[in-house]
Amino acid sequence: MANTLSKKLSKNVDIFVTLGIIAIVLMIIIPLPAWMLDILLAFNLLISLIVLLTTMFTKEILEFSVFPTLLLVTTLFRIGLNISSTRLILGQGEAGEVIEAFGNFVVGGNYVVGFILFIIIIIVQFVVITNGAGRVSEVSARFTLDAMPGKQMSIDADLSAGIISEEEAKDRRLKMQLEADFYGSMDGASKFVKGDAIAGIAIVAINLIGGVIIGMIFMNLPAMESLQKFALLTIGDGLVSQIPALLISTSSGILVTRSANDRTLGKELSEQMTSYPKVLMMAGSIMGVLGLIPALPGGVFLSVSAICILSAFAIYKSKKSKDPLYSAEYAAVDGGQGEEVAASREPENVLTLLNVEPLEIEIGYGLIPLADQSSGGDLLDRITGVRRQCAVEMGIIVQPIRIRDNLQLATNEYSIKVKSTVIAKGEILCNHYLAIDSFGDGIPIDGITTVEPTFGLPAVWIPDTKKEEAEIMGITVVDPTTVLVTHLAEVIKKHAHELLGRQEVKMLIDNIQESYSAVVEELIPNLLTIGDVQKVLQNLLKERVPVRDLVTILESLADNAITTKDIELLTEYARFSLARTICRSLVDENNIIRVSAVDMNLEQIIGDSIQKSFQGSYPALDPESTQRIFESITNNLNTVEYFNGQPVLLCSPRIRPAFRKLTEIVFPNITILSMNEIPTDVQIETIGMVSIT
Repeated sequence: MANTLSKKLSKNVDIFVTLGIIAIVLMIIIPLPAWMLDILLAFNLLISLIVLLTTMFTKEILEFSVFPTLLLVTTLFRIGLNISSTRLILGQGEAGEVIEAFGNFVVGGNYVVGFILFIIIIIVQFVVITNGAGRVSEVSARFTLDAMPGKQMSIDADLSAGIISEEEAKDRRLKMQLEADFYGSMDGASKFVKGDAIAGIAIVAINLIGGVIIGMIFMNLPAMESLQKFALLTIGDGLVSQIPALLISTSSGILVTRSANDRTLGKELSEQMTSYPKVLMMAGSIMGVLGLIPALPGGVFLSVSAICILSAFAIYKSKKSKDPLYSAEYAAVDGGQGEEVAASREPENVLTLLNVEPLEIEIGYGLIPLADQSSGGDLLDRITGVRRQCAVEMGIIVQPIRIRDNLQLATNEYSIKVKSTVIAKGEILCNHYLAIDSFGDGIPIDGITTVEPTFGLPAVWIPDTKKEEAEIMGITVVDPTTVLVTHLAEVIKKHAHELLGRQEVKMLIDNIQESYSAVVEELIPNLLTIGDVQKVLQNLLKERVPVRDLVTILESLADNAITTKDIELLTEYARFSLARTICRSLVDENNIIRVSAVDMNLEQIIGDSIQKSFQGSYPALDPESTQRIFESITNNLNTVEYFNGQPVLLCSPRIRPAFRKLTEIVFPNITILSMNEIPTDVQIETIGMVSIT
């Protein structure tokens, strides 16, 4: 039955709270009998005690986020009680047993002392506690709001790095917003307490002066008797009202000055006040010296000194028994042993500094708004889009990209790092657009001349007011975030083979194993290891061959790994299987591929000079021959027009790997195909010839 009643109450708690607040407002209007006022005064004291104790056991402010609203409700409740008690005091010359008991207990026959005590309580509450708590709330609200962009960046960076999930990031953002709302609400709610203290002084004055006049005129009491009667009731009413108010004010001060951690106030005090036994030892010694001075009460000071010193010894022994290293740390004042102990504990933290991020972006201070979602920045979302694009176009998993601000960079500068090494840099301007001179005709718009960082094209930074004008003129205009993410995407494509580690390969294989378990189980680990597969995929990515069709690659490896374990040869077999994928971006609308062929004499020379090394095949040609080959390639690049501007050289399968090794340093962007890599339905149009003559 008790459980049923509890469930019904919990379901209707909103209704009860609403009715309670309405009753507080009605209490101001409707007179209350003395017995009901006694109950409500006791209930007010109970609420204030519960609030104070709750703040003592609260670990962080959001555990008691309802406090600002509760502060308003309790203040309104006290005002209602003050009005009801004033009505009884002035109307009937009595205010119930609680107020009279407080008055008799505190006054004790001396009304001046009682009145002074009441004034002191008001001053402590108004000047000290409430004023201080209000100032702390105001400063905390300001700093919390100022810190929100940085905290938002930190959350978004952790999300991009995969340290936290989307749900955790959402919870952290909500918590950050609630903290800002709490401190802002507390800044305003503290004004209620100040007003309540002022109202308490005014009500006391009204009750005392008005009560004395009413007692003399309407109750025919002598002046002194009227003063005694109404002074007793007034002081009792003030105390029974202001003591709960003082408890609530103390609670607000404790709550806003707490720092968020996993410990209650009692645990924090006990741990931090006793963390250094030598401090207690020194304090006890000082108290003992004071106790030896004849003018001071020696018994009191020596007793306190003994308690403090004994407590220090007890705490020291307790810490020593729990941590044997503590004794060395405690004793090392000048000898540096404490540093050795601290150093012995550091490796756990230092190891985290050894982690190398696969890919990261560092931005200057002026580019922080691009990553701040609260300011409208969409850099994080765009980077997520780049990771999806890499998965779709290249078939690789790009680990979460960490974004950091770096004060050593220029204000508008950014750098892209691969494994902690700066690979690319650029400079972008917020609140501007980059007008790119794609056709070399120049840009007839005033702006800041620059070079587009990804492809090195001439460009101009123009203000956003001129964006529409540039677009009307047919000029390519992009925003700063697009410039950065385009640069990032190109860096990823260029260095994809470096970003593809064994862990990423394992993730790719695990992804297809459920649907294509047969090929995976046949190949790994019976024929090849994950490291072997990784090397093949790296070779493909190095020439910008997508590895999204991983099943075809694994089947090709499974077919040929039986006869050879040569990674270079297995890579060529995989390329044969991916012929359509390789040629897809090289053929025009008529399914024709334009190439520059390698002369048969040059093929013969390269084939005869091929040597094998641990890095693969390469042609051992003399410098003069190599120079003539490079000149011939350069002439073809200058005179021949390829589809989409992508240079393609065609050679025999026998020399393709070696020819690629020869040219990749000087011509990294040239695509080198073998005859086996062109599907039968694709027509070949030879528009140039590479020779050694």
